[in-house]
Amino acid sequence: MDILYLMILCSVSLAAIFLVVFIINARKGQFEDDESPAVRILFDSGEIKEKEETDNNKNEDEKEKGENNKIEEKSE
Repeated sequence: MDILYLMILCSVSLAAIFLVVFIINARKGQFEDDESPAVRILFDSGEIKEKEETDNNKNEDEKEKGENNKIEEKSE
């Protein structure tokens, strides 16, 4: 019967320690971003590179359009 009391004391103590550690880490923001790691694994690195390249091309196109508009404004 004494071992039962000892086991209950140990399990309650261990549960309290885990609860304290969880609360400390939750306050520090350890568990804030729970969606990104799960979604990140779904994307292939090639797809990410292609997306970055298309974004760069769009930015270059916008710059060209902006430069053309400046030239047209000056000519008027």
